[in-house]
Amino acid sequence: MMSSRTPRPTPGYLEDDAPPPASVRLQLNALQSLCRQTVAVRLAMVVIGTPFALANTPDGVPRYAVLASAVLGVMTSYALLRDWERVGPRLLAHPTLMALDLLFVATLLVTASPASPLAYATVCTPLLSGLLYGWRGAGVFTGLQLVVVLSTFRAWEHRPGAGVSTLLVAGFCVAAGIIGVTLRNLLFRFGAAGEALSEADARLAAAEAVESERARLAREMHDSVAKTLHGLALAADALAASADHCDPGTLKRQANLVAGAARRAAAESRDLLSDLRRRTDLTTTRPDLTVELNCAIAEFTARTTTEVELSAPQSPIPLPYATAHHVLAIVSEALENTHRHAHATRVRVELTTADDEALDLRVQDDGVGPPPATAPEDLAKTGHFGLLGMSERATSLGGRLCLGRSPLGGAEIHLHVPLCATPQEEAAHA
Repeated sequence: MMSSRTPRPTPGYLEDDAPPPASVRLQLNALQSLCRQTVAVRLAMVVIGTPFALANTPDGVPRYAVLASAVLGVMTSYALLRDWERVGPRLLAHPTLMALDLLFVATLLVTASPASPLAYATVCTPLLSGLLYGWRGAGVFTGLQLVVVLSTFRAWEHRPGAGVSTLLVAGFCVAAGIIGVTLRNLLFRFGAAGEALSEADARLAAAEAVESERARLAREMHDSVAKTLHGLALAADALAASADHCDPGTLKRQANLVAGAARRAAAESRDLLSDLRRRTDLTTTRPDLTVELNCAIAEFTARTTTEVELSAPQSPIPLPYATAHHVLAIVSEALENTHRHAHATRVRVELTTADDEALDLRVQDDGVGPPPATAPEDLAKTGHFGLLGMSERATSLGGRLCLGRSPLGGAEIHLHVPLCATPQEEAAHA
C-alpha cells in the first residue's frame, strides 16, 4: 500500500533564506561591513565614471544634469558610508527606505543614460537589497530596478548602443541580487555552524572537567581516607582477635589504635573537604618542598618504624601549591607502598633539581621489587589504583612517572617534573 504522504522536495540553489543564528551580533556586524563595502564600491564607481560620462555628454543642460546627478551620487554615497552605523539598522528594519535608493538610481539613469559608465553604479542597489533582505527582498527590489532600467531605455533608445547597455545593466543587476543573497546566507550558515561548534566544544570541555574532577577526587580519597580506613579495619580486626584472650592491656592498646585511626580518618576527611572548597591563590607563599618532605617522612617513620633516608639540596625549593601537593602525594603513596606491599626495611628518597628547570625525585626500597609491567590504561582493571593515581598526578604536572628496579634491590619510583609547567588543576582555578 502506497503512502499518501507527499515526499518533501529537496531544496535547490534558490532555497529559502538561511535563518540567522541565535548569537547574531557577530554575523550582523559582518553583514553591515559588507554593506559598507558595497556603498564604498558605488562611491568609487561614481567618481571614476563621472569624467567619462561628461566627455560623452553634449554641452548645455544635459552636461549640467549629469554633473548634478554625479555630485548627488557622491554626496549620498559618502553620507551612507560615513553614517552607516545609524542608517544601516534603519534600512534593515524598514525595507521601504530602499525606495530612496531606487529614486537615486532612476535619477542617475535618466540624466546619464543606460549607456553611460555611471549606469553601472546602479548595480549596487540589488546587491544591497540581497545582503539586507534575502531572496524575497532582493527579488522585489531587483524587479523594481529592472522596471526603472527598461523605462529609462525607452527614453534613450535613440542613442547608439543603448539597447546593449541596457541588457548588460539589467543582467548585472540580477547577478548582483543573487550574489548579495548568497553572501548573506553563507554568512548566516557559517555563523550557525560556528555556534554549534562552540556549543559542542563547551559540552566537551564540561565533560572533560567533570571527568578530571572525578579522577582527582578518586586520587585524593585513595591517598588519604581510603588508606586510613584500611588501617582502621586492620586495627579493628586485631581488636576483635584480642577480645578472645581478655587481656586488658592488649585490648586497651588495640582500642587506642582504632580510636587514633578513626580520628586520623576524620582529620583527613576535613582536610579533603577544605581542599575542595579552597581556591588556589597564586599570590600566597610557596611551600618549600624540602621542608614538606622532611615532615612527611618523619610522620611515616613514626607510624611504621621504617628507616627512610632523605637526600635533598640544602637550598629551599619553593613550588606552587598544586605542584608541591602532587609531589608530596606521590611520595606519600610511594612510601606507603614500600610498607604495605614491598615489606621494605630501608627506603631512600633522592631529590635533585636541574638548573631550576626540572625536578627529579626517586623513591627506592629494598623490598620485594616492582609489580609486573602494566599499561597505564590497565592499572584500574588490575586494582593498582595507587600507581594509577601517581601516574595521573605526574601527567597533570606535565611530567612523567617511571617504575623500575632499585639499586637497593627493590622497586624504584622515578618522578620527573619540568618546573616551568603549570599544573592543570591550578590553571583551571586561575
